[in-house]
Amino acid sequence: MATLDPATEWRRLTELYGRMSDDELLDLARQKSELTDVAQEVVANEIRQRRLTVQREAPPTRPPIPETQPDSPYYDDRKVVVIATVWSLADALQLQLLLDRAGIPFVMGPEKATGVDSVTSNFANGVAVGIMNIGLPWARQALQNYFPKDEPEEELEGETKELPLRCPKCHSEEVIFDKLVGEPPTTEKASPQQFEWTCGVCGHRWKDDGTAKEG
Repeated sequence: MATLDPATEWRRLTELYGRMSDDELLDLARQKSELTDVAQEVVANEIRQRRLTVQREAPPTRPPIPETQPDSPYYDDRKVVVIATVWSLADALQLQLLLDRAGIPFVMGPEKATGVDSVTSNFANGVAVGIMNIGLPWARQALQNYFPKDEPEEELEGETKELPLRCPKCHSEEVIFDKLVGEPPTTEKASPQQFEWTCGVCGHRWKDDGTAKEG
Protein backbone atom coordinates (compact mmCIF):
# COMPACT_ATOMS: atom_id res chain seq x y z
CA MET A 1 0.00 0.00 0.00
CA ALA A 2 1.38 3.41 -0.97
CA THR A 3 2.39 5.71 1.87
CA LEU A 4 0.78 9.16 1.84
CA ASP A 5 3.12 12.13 1.97
CA PRO A 6 2.92 14.21 5.19
CA ALA A 7 0.97 17.09 3.58
CA THR A 8 -1.67 14.76 2.13
CA GLU A 9 -1.92 12.84 5.40
CA TRP A 10 -2.30 16.09 7.34
CA ARG A 11 -5.22 17.19 5.15
CA ARG A 12 -6.86 13.77 5.38
CA LEU A 13 -6.62 13.62 9.17
CA THR A 14 -7.69 17.24 9.59
CA GLU A 15 -10.88 16.48 7.67
CA LEU A 16 -11.40 13.19 9.55
CA TYR A 17 -10.84 14.58 13.04
CA GLY A 18 -12.80 17.73 12.20
CA ARG A 19 -15.93 15.60 11.79
CA MET A 20 -15.51 14.03 15.23
CA SER A 21 -17.50 15.14 18.25
CA ASP A 22 -15.69 16.71 21.22
CA ASP A 23 -15.95 13.49 23.24
CA GLU A 24 -14.59 11.38 20.37
CA LEU A 25 -11.68 13.77 19.91
CA LEU A 26 -10.83 13.74 23.62
CA ASP A 27 -10.94 9.94 23.68
CA LEU A 28 -8.53 9.93 20.74
CA ALA A 29 -6.21 12.38 22.51
CA ARG A 30 -5.98 10.03 25.51
CA GLN A 31 -4.62 7.36 23.16
CA LYS A 32 -1.74 9.59 22.09
CA SER A 33 0.86 6.81 22.28
CA GLU A 34 -1.02 4.84 19.61
CA LEU A 35 -1.10 7.72 17.10
CA THR A 36 1.47 8.63 14.46
CA ASP A 37 3.43 11.87 14.83
CA VAL A 38 1.27 13.56 12.19
CA ALA A 39 -1.93 12.35 13.85
CA GLN A 40 -0.77 13.64 17.24
CA GLU A 41 -0.13 17.09 15.75
CA VAL A 42 -3.52 17.19 14.02
CA VAL A 43 -5.35 16.10 17.18
CA ALA A 44 -3.50 18.70 19.28
CA ASN A 45 -4.30 21.40 16.71
CA GLU A 46 -8.00 20.47 16.61
CA ILE A 47 -8.20 20.48 20.42
CA ARG A 48 -6.61 23.94 20.58
CA GLN A 49 -9.06 25.29 18.00
CA ARG A 50 -12.00 23.94 19.98
CA ARG A 51 -10.45 25.12 23.27
CA LEU A 52 -10.89 21.71 24.85
CA THR A 53 -8.98 20.35 27.83
CA VAL A 54 -7.71 16.79 28.00
CA GLN A 55 -8.28 15.48 31.51
CA ARG A 56 -5.47 13.44 32.99
CA GLU A 57 -6.33 9.91 34.02
CA ALA A 58 -7.03 9.58 37.73
CA PRO A 59 -4.26 7.83 39.69
CA PRO A 60 -5.04 4.23 40.66
CA THR A 61 -6.99 3.78 43.88
CA ARG A 62 -5.03 1.78 46.44
CA PRO A 63 -6.67 0.08 49.42
CA PRO A 64 -5.69 1.57 52.79
CA ILE A 65 -4.15 -0.56 55.49
CA PRO A 66 -7.04 -1.38 57.86
CA GLU A 67 -6.95 0.00 61.38
CA THR A 68 -6.89 -2.90 63.83
CA GLN A 69 -7.25 -2.78 67.61
CA PRO A 70 -4.60 -4.50 69.79
CA ASP A 71 -7.16 -6.98 71.10
CA SER A 72 -8.02 -8.14 67.57
CA PRO A 73 -6.81 -11.63 66.52
CA TYR A 74 -5.53 -9.96 63.32
CA TYR A 75 -3.54 -7.25 65.08
CA ASP A 76 -0.14 -8.92 64.73
CA ASP A 77 -0.68 -9.65 61.04
CA ARG A 78 -1.88 -6.12 60.23
CA LYS A 79 0.66 -4.26 62.35
CA VAL A 80 2.56 -1.81 60.14
CA VAL A 81 6.29 -2.42 59.82
CA VAL A 82 8.74 -0.17 57.98
CA ILE A 83 10.46 -1.90 55.04
CA ALA A 84 12.40 1.06 53.62
CA THR A 85 13.07 4.77 53.80
CA VAL A 86 12.97 6.69 50.51
CA TRP A 87 14.94 9.88 50.02
CA SER A 88 13.64 11.12 46.67
CA LEU A 89 10.53 11.17 44.53
CA ALA A 90 12.20 8.92 41.97
CA ASP A 91 13.01 6.24 44.57
CA ALA A 92 9.50 6.50 46.01
CA LEU A 93 7.96 5.96 42.58
CA GLN A 94 10.26 3.00 41.93
CA LEU A 95 9.27 1.32 45.21
CA GLN A 96 5.60 2.13 44.69
CA LEU A 97 5.66 0.40 41.30
CA LEU A 98 7.20 -2.75 42.79
CA LEU A 99 4.70 -2.90 45.65
CA ASP A 100 1.78 -2.26 43.29
CA ARG A 101 2.92 -5.08 41.02
CA ALA A 102 3.12 -7.41 44.03
CA GLY A 103 -0.33 -6.30 45.23
CA ILE A 104 1.02 -5.14 48.60
CA PRO A 105 -0.84 -2.24 50.31
CA PHE A 106 1.53 0.34 51.79
CA VAL A 107 1.68 3.71 53.52
CA MET A 108 4.27 6.46 53.17
CA GLY A 109 5.26 9.01 55.77
CA PRO A 110 3.50 10.07 59.00
CA GLU A 111 0.53 11.15 56.87
CA LYS A 112 0.04 7.46 55.94
CA ALA A 113 -0.29 8.29 52.25
CA THR A 114 -1.33 5.32 50.11
CA GLY A 115 0.44 6.71 47.04
CA VAL A 116 3.38 8.95 46.16
CA ASP A 117 1.04 11.62 44.79
CA SER A 118 -0.46 12.05 48.30
CA VAL A 119 2.83 12.38 50.21
CA THR A 120 3.23 15.79 51.84
CA SER A 121 6.47 15.06 53.71
CA ASN A 122 9.83 16.22 52.37
CA PHE A 123 11.61 13.32 50.67
CA ALA A 124 14.95 15.01 51.37
CA ASN A 125 14.40 14.24 55.07
CA GLY A 126 13.55 10.61 54.39
CA VAL A 127 10.05 9.14 54.13
CA ALA A 128 9.34 5.79 55.78
CA VAL A 129 7.43 3.17 53.79
CA GLY A 130 5.40 0.67 55.79
CA ILE A 131 3.37 -2.43 55.01
CA MET A 132 1.37 -4.95 57.02
CA ASN A 133 3.49 -7.49 58.87
CA ILE A 134 1.82 -10.36 57.01
CA GLY A 135 3.10 -9.00 53.69
CA LEU A 136 6.79 -9.20 54.60
CA PRO A 137 7.59 -12.40 52.64
CA TRP A 138 6.21 -10.92 49.42
CA ALA A 139 7.82 -7.54 50.11
CA ARG A 140 11.19 -9.23 50.57
CA GLN A 141 10.88 -10.67 47.06
CA ALA A 142 9.79 -7.31 45.62
CA LEU A 143 12.72 -5.49 47.26
CA GLN A 144 15.17 -7.69 45.43
CA ASN A 145 14.39 -5.49 42.40
CA TYR A 146 14.58 -2.19 44.29
CA PHE A 147 17.71 -0.19 43.54
CA PRO A 148 17.51 3.26 45.20
CA LYS A 149 19.69 5.97 43.71
CA ASP A 150 19.33 8.76 46.26
CA GLU A 151 20.15 7.34 49.67
CA PRO A 152 22.41 9.62 51.75
CA GLU A 153 26.01 8.48 52.10
CA GLU A 154 25.82 8.16 55.89
CA GLU A 155 22.89 5.76 55.49
CA LEU A 156 24.83 3.63 53.02
CA GLU A 157 27.90 3.54 55.26
CA GLY A 158 26.02 2.74 58.45
CA GLU A 159 23.43 0.29 57.19
CA THR A 160 23.72 -3.40 58.02
CA LYS A 161 23.69 -5.63 55.01
CA GLU A 162 20.71 -7.95 55.13
CA LEU A 163 21.62 -11.61 55.10
CA PRO A 164 20.08 -13.60 52.23
CA LEU A 165 17.77 -16.47 53.06
CA ARG A 166 19.52 -19.79 52.43
CA CYS A 167 18.41 -23.38 52.40
CA PRO A 168 19.64 -25.00 55.68
CA LYS A 169 20.40 -28.21 53.78
CA CYS A 170 22.27 -27.16 50.59
CA HIS A 171 22.76 -23.44 51.43
CA SER A 172 21.24 -22.32 48.12
CA GLU A 173 19.69 -18.84 47.93
CA GLU A 174 16.98 -20.15 45.55
CA VAL A 175 14.38 -20.09 48.33
CA ILE A 176 10.65 -20.04 47.61
CA PHE A 177 8.10 -18.74 50.14
CA ASP A 178 5.13 -21.13 50.46
CA LYS A 179 2.83 -19.87 53.19
CA LEU A 180 2.38 -18.75 56.77
CA VAL A 181 1.62 -21.61 59.14
CA GLY A 182 0.00 -21.65 62.55
CA GLU A 183 -2.85 -19.69 64.09
CA PRO A 184 -2.69 -15.89 64.36
CA PRO A 185 -1.56 -14.92 67.89
CA THR A 186 -4.31 -13.59 70.14
CA THR A 187 -2.12 -12.44 73.03
CA GLU A 188 1.37 -11.04 73.42
CA LYS A 189 2.51 -14.31 74.97
CA ALA A 190 1.24 -16.45 72.10
CA SER A 191 3.75 -18.12 69.79
CA PRO A 192 4.29 -16.15 66.55
CA GLN A 193 3.33 -17.61 63.22
CA GLN A 194 6.05 -19.24 61.16
CA PHE A 195 7.01 -19.06 57.52
CA GLU A 196 7.14 -22.19 55.39
CA TRP A 197 9.84 -22.33 52.71
CA THR A 198 10.93 -24.67 49.92
CA CYS A 199 14.40 -24.82 48.37
CA GLY A 200 14.18 -24.46 44.60
CA VAL A 201 17.39 -26.48 44.18
CA CYS A 202 17.20 -29.52 46.46
CA GLY A 203 13.50 -29.41 47.33
CA HIS A 204 14.10 -29.28 51.11
CA ARG A 205 11.19 -27.77 53.08
CA TRP A 206 11.41 -26.07 56.48
CA LYS A 207 9.79 -23.54 58.79
CA ASP A 208 11.23 -20.54 60.63
CA ASP A 209 10.38 -17.02 61.78
CA GLY A 210 11.44 -15.53 58.43
CA THR A 211 14.67 -14.02 59.75
CA ALA A 212 17.94 -14.86 58.01
CA LYS A 213 20.69 -15.89 60.43
CA GLU A 214 24.43 -16.25 60.29
CA GLY A 215 25.29 -19.88 59.58
